Amino acid sequence: MAGDATTAAPSGWQEGAAALPGAGYGDGEDRRREDRRRKDRDREDRARERRGRWHRWDTRWSPYAFVAPFFLFFAVFGLFPLLYTGWASLHRVELTSPDDMEWVGLHNFSRLLTDSFFWNALRNTVTIGLLSTVPQLLIALGVAHLLNHRLRGSTFFRVAVLTPYATSVAAATLVFVLLFGRDHGMINWGLGLAGLGAVDWQNGTWTSQLAVSTIVVWRWTGYNALIYLAAMRAVPDELYESAELDGASRLQQFRHVTLPSLRPTILFTCVVSTIGATQLFGEPLLFSGGAGATGGSDHQFQTLGLYLYEQGWVNLHLGRASAIAWAMFLILLIIGAVNRLITRRLRRSS
Repeated sequence: MAGDATTAAPSGWQEGAAALPGAGYGDGEDRRREDRRRKDRDREDRARERRGRWHRWDTRWSPYAFVAPFFLFFAVFGLFPLLYTGWASLHRVELTSPDDMEWVGLHNFSRLLTDSFFWNALRNTVTIGLLSTVPQLLIALGVAHLLNHRLRGSTFFRVAVLTPYATSVAAATLVFVLLFGRDHGMINWGLGLAGLGAVDWQNGTWTSQLAVSTIVVWRWTGYNALIYLAAMRAVPDELYESAELDGASRLQQFRHVTLPSLRPTILFTCVVSTIGATQLFGEPLLFSGGAGATGGSDHQFQTLGLYLYEQGWVNLHLGRASAIAWAMFLILLIIGAVNRLITRRLRRSS
């Protein structure tokens, strides 16, 4: 009996020992499973937080990233040259040694006030600007009015009027040089058929400026015509219908409906064309032929852009050229201020 009790004890211990690991294994597996679920939830929460943070960053900073290339290029090719020319305009500096600067203050600007060539270039710029801007915008307005009506092949005509704008300024100017040639030009040939004498287009003051203005008019009329056409398409048809019911003719509708509606657009094209005329460079440079940047033998069509080029890249006076550039910039600021003043008055009157 004692032996049986002795042998029975290990058997019960073994059963209890065998039962304990099973129960412990189940509890440990549940804990590990719960730990994994908790870690998964923590991982999902962290991922959700990161996505939310990236979304907030993306919403806040993406617009700046999209416009950053513009500001980068503007800073490199716009702001830096502007500031550098402003600094150079206060020094006596030559293009051959741009690092050797001698401070002269406002001497380069005061020199422009007594420089007859500068005032001649300014006068030529204003004259060519008027001769090119006024006919250009009037013709563009008429062309846009014609294109605004239903025409067969209207798409072809719209592309055709824009073709001169897409043409290279060098190619267009060289063609006009041939047309305005003194001895064999087609313009003088046509004048000869009409019984008129030949005109020396390049060596005359008014004739050379008229020829350069013709190139500008030919290149930019179609561009402005499409701007006017887009503005005309935005005019409500109800205005034309009301005017027609009142007995207004096509001309009266154009005067009393179209033109008042196009007033802001006309002002915009006037300002842009004036700015372009102030910066006119390629046409007079190529029209002068062998005269280079002088704008003719007597500087008769030398613009501010040509005079700047002559001082900076022909005479190598970088300080003077910088002063001319800043003078042109100030002129553009005055044009912008006048535009703003006129725009305010138009808004008040409307």
